[in-house]
Amino acid sequence: MKELTKGSPIKLILSFALPLLIGNLFQQIYSLSDTIIVGQTLGVKSLAAVGSTGSIQFLIIGFAQGLTAGLAIMTAQYFGAQDFRKVRESFATSIVISLVVTLILTFLSVYFIHDILMLMNTPAEIEPQAQVFSTIIFGGIITQMAYNLLANIIRSLGDSRTPLYFLIIAAVLNVFLELLFIVVFHWGVAGAGFATVTAQMFSVLFCVIYIIKKIPLLQVHWTDFKKIDSKAIKSHLSVGLPMGFQSSIIAIGSIMIQSALNALGTTAVAATTASSKIDQIATLPLNSFGVAVATYTAQNYGAGEYSRILKGVRSATILTVSFSIVAGLVMIIFGQDLVMVFLGKSDPGVLKLSQIFFNVNASFYPLLGLLFIFRNCMQGLGKSAVPTMAGVAELAMRIGAALILAPIFGYAGACFASPLAWIGSCLVLITSYVQSVKMLKRRQEAKDAGKTQLAEE
Repeated sequence: MKELTKGSPIKLILSFALPLLIGNLFQQIYSLSDTIIVGQTLGVKSLAAVGSTGSIQFLIIGFAQGLTAGLAIMTAQYFGAQDFRKVRESFATSIVISLVVTLILTFLSVYFIHDILMLMNTPAEIEPQAQVFSTIIFGGIITQMAYNLLANIIRSLGDSRTPLYFLIIAAVLNVFLELLFIVVFHWGVAGAGFATVTAQMFSVLFCVIYIIKKIPLLQVHWTDFKKIDSKAIKSHLSVGLPMGFQSSIIAIGSIMIQSALNALGTTAVAATTASSKIDQIATLPLNSFGVAVATYTAQNYGAGEYSRILKGVRSATILTVSFSIVAGLVMIIFGQDLVMVFLGKSDPGVLKLSQIFFNVNASFYPLLGLLFIFRNCMQGLGKSAVPTMAGVAELAMRIGAALILAPIFGYAGACFASPLAWIGSCLVLITSYVQSVKMLKRRQEAKDAGKTQLAEE
């Protein structure tokens, strides 16, 4: 456990973000190993089948990730306030909410997967494989939910390293299992799905064992569950649900874009699948800085250290924008070469479209960096409604790109969906952040005035 309420803000944010970054990189190995192994061993059609399900996974699993991150914000605030009884009760409440949501998501996603694929205009030649892969992934949502909840709760106490170790082990295991299931057992895309779910299951097991042995503060008992009431559930859902819906709102826009890409053919789907995996890796540091800011903000807000929040966010913003400029240039120059890792040089059509993808998206990385910082700051303050409104703005922009730009400009028009979404989201987030700065300054002034009065007395 580590308090983020004392010491240099930027050093704390960096030290917290680094394990997150490494962990996110290894988490991407789950997805990357699917893409590389499937693309190299099963071909372009299988790669497109796996890739075509990405936006659906984002819709379902993204909601689970957003929900658990929001629940952990409450725990981080209690930890910052040093209210350890509330920390345990918060964890117990989060477990109950997560279990209920998992049951609902699993049933809906597995039952309606065929209809969703049809609505997305999934090409007939890849639809059967896409359905098999999706069914397995969604059938294992409980592993995704459990890991994200446990990892986020552990991080809420200032420990971002331990979940990293478990991810590294699970990622290595995932690669081994994929090779075993696909190359040796010849299970096709089903092998990729089973490998991912199995590896994630082990990461959950590691988290549970670690909490039992090392974190007494999180060892909840039946008495903690008995204390759960409607007020506790409501307070957690007021933060968790908006963050979950925010991810789902963004995912709906991604599904619209995926539908537009599906209409452009298998080559466009394969190009986006490979390019987006590389794009996700390039922007992982931006996401990691943002998540670190959320926990940093939550702990300091709970502790009443309002001026530290402003100082930390300001430093993180400078760092994030600087990195995003460098990352954007690297992707524009070398992105196409990296796509060859997935498909080699056998498909020039995919390579040509991938360069368009990088030229458009990477040019707007600085905006994405601002989005991550301000969105996570708002979440750390408990203002989950703001990121949700920002998500609605993103949705509107993505729908516009899918319905207007893609039909007119083809693949390039579809690629502009993300940059336009970032612009729409930033307009909402920056406006809200400016208002929050004023609020935090007023609270800090009131706190300082109270200290002065006590000193005089």
